[in-house]
Amino acid sequence: MIIFQEILTIVFLLFGAFFMLIGSVGVIRLPDFYTRSHATSKSDTLGIMLIVAGMICNEGIELNSLKLLIIFIFVALANPVGSHALARAAFKFGIKPWFKKDEKDIK
Repeated sequence: MIIFQEILTIVFLLFGAFFMLIGSVGVIRLPDFYTRSHATSKSDTLGIMLIVAGMICNEGIELNSLKLLIIFIFVALANPVGSHALARAAFKFGIKPWFKKDEKDIK
């Protein structure tokens, strides 16, 4: 049972780190604020949630697992709401979204 728990923990942590890495690459590669914000909000939320799930799996059934579960729920609710608020504020501020016809602007 202990070996299965450790393997599951490692799998969660590796997948979480992978999604965080993909979000970081998205910030570098994507052309404008909105696509970068979308890439980081989706992948970072999933990455953080997988890492926290791995830590919950590692802890077992203890009080620390309950605290980590509360963090998991908070991340699941707060990250998408924060990303939406940030994108909405950027749109109201006047930052224009990138379109395919604007591709000549990217060098």
